[in-house]
Amino acid sequence: MKPYALFGVAGLLALLLGGALLWQGARQDAGPARPAGGDFVLNSAEGAVDTLALRGQVLLVYFGYTHCPDVCPASLAAGGQALNALTPDERARVRLLMVSVDPERDSVEHLKRYTAFFHPAMSGVTGTPAQIAKVARAYGAGYLKGPVQADGSYAIDHTTATYVVDRDGKLAAVLDLGTPTAQIVSTVRKYL
Repeated sequence: MKPYALFGVAGLLALLLGGALLWQGARQDAGPARPAGGDFVLNSAEGAVDTLALRGQVLLVYFGYTHCPDVCPASLAAGGQALNALTPDERARVRLLMVSVDPERDSVEHLKRYTAFFHPAMSGVTGTPAQIAKVARAYGAGYLKGPVQADGSYAIDHTTATYVVDRDGKLAAVLDLGTPTAQIVSTVRKYL
């Protein structure tokens, strides 16, 4: 017996549409796929930073740029305050990495001076546009360069979260902009 003989063509189409809607609803209930994060190698003023070599440390990964007028300084200041709130032993097992999404302007030397302002244990890393895009995608971070102004300046809209990577290299948590220092510290300690 042909499937449409039992239900008719209209009934079969309704059944298929209903099944598709149920499947789509089940997918929506499951929520969006969580970014996986992952290892990367980018450049700092001290040389290549390979996150695989940082196993055993908790990483705080932030995507931003040094010409950012407000969000990046606020986020990096919060990260620096959290590092200061840790004990020296804890701090030795934590790395805060700022991944520059502006490789055109952010040289590794400039990144070093910029991140040191917020905390001496913070590192600025960058790479080619393709490398940065790949890392950002892996973490679910987004960024978009705005129009270039007459003076050559431009802004970059970007994700404002800080990504917490546990000692095994797994993306463990995402901290939103404005997360209180005490919460950043407790999150880091949870994964130490």
